[in-house]
Amino acid sequence: MTLQQLKYVIKIVEYGSITEAAKRLYITQPSLSSAVKELEKELGIEIFSRSSRGVSLTVDGAEFLSYARQVVEQEELLERRYTGKKPSRRLCAISTQHYAFSVNAFVELVKECSADEYEFTLRETRTYDIIQDVKNMRSEIGILYLNHFNEKVITKLLREDRLEFHPLFEASPHVFVSWTNPLSTKEFVTLKDLEEYPCLSFEQGEFNSFYFSEEILSTVYHKKSIHVSDRATLFNLLIGLNGYTICTGVLSSDLNGVDIVSIPLAVSSDERMRIGWIVNSKAVLSSAAESYIGHLKKLIRKYGFTIIE
Repeated sequence: MTLQQLKYVIKIVEYGSITEAAKRLYITQPSLSSAVKELEKELGIEIFSRSSRGVSLTVDGAEFLSYARQVVEQEELLERRYTGKKPSRRLCAISTQHYAFSVNAFVELVKECSADEYEFTLRETRTYDIIQDVKNMRSEIGILYLNHFNEKVITKLLREDRLEFHPLFEASPHVFVSWTNPLSTKEFVTLKDLEEYPCLSFEQGEFNSFYFSEEILSTVYHKKSIHVSDRATLFNLLIGLNGYTICTGVLSSDLNGVDIVSIPLAVSSDERMRIGWIVNSKAVLSSAAESYIGHLKKLIRKYGFTIIE
């Protein structure tokens, strides 16, 4: 086993495929595949499962990756200490549902970075993809929510994929609307109040399911529904069409301006969202990922929520 082989495995995970990793490493795909197979043979484990859709980490592979990252980091520390070599690019990848506080925390993470070079990734994406990203360690952390409706299904998926859910805070349902919406001055709104307005939600692609919905009360029928794929479009439609979306109520004026307002939604008291982060149970988080979690907690407290320890 060589350091180069460890670095190869890390790069394959980073780029999501052997073919792309080979391009970035300036070696041939057969050479890279052969190096990984030799490593698997030597260790007596399968690091990657291979299919027509590409490669993904096995359970053994996820555990091996954590150790490989630690070894490579220690090697870099030694080189910097004794040869004066400058540190490598700082890396961190996060996958999240469409939450402003996730972006805010990411902004703070990048601002504090003192490295000369870094490569951070923030993916605002679908629920299923968040789970897959963390399962395959394409992202170190995923941000999503659980509630009494989706918890059994999502928890089962996490357990099967050997992922852990760490709660951050609980929130009651709110709606985001434009400040020009007739409902914007109300102390709270009901589902009946919202009937004539377009309901905006994030589409979930081929894995569309009530259980993967980012919006609580996903089984409620809406006369007018619009599905979007990104937060900017959703906010534009909130303003342009007087639409609404059901959410946590956490709104950042720093990133979203003052055109959107948050209003409590009057529903049953058991309709609560427990927002948290998921991680591969075999993973050892990088210092950047740990710092990101710290920024999340700081921002959530700033918004007036109690952190679940």
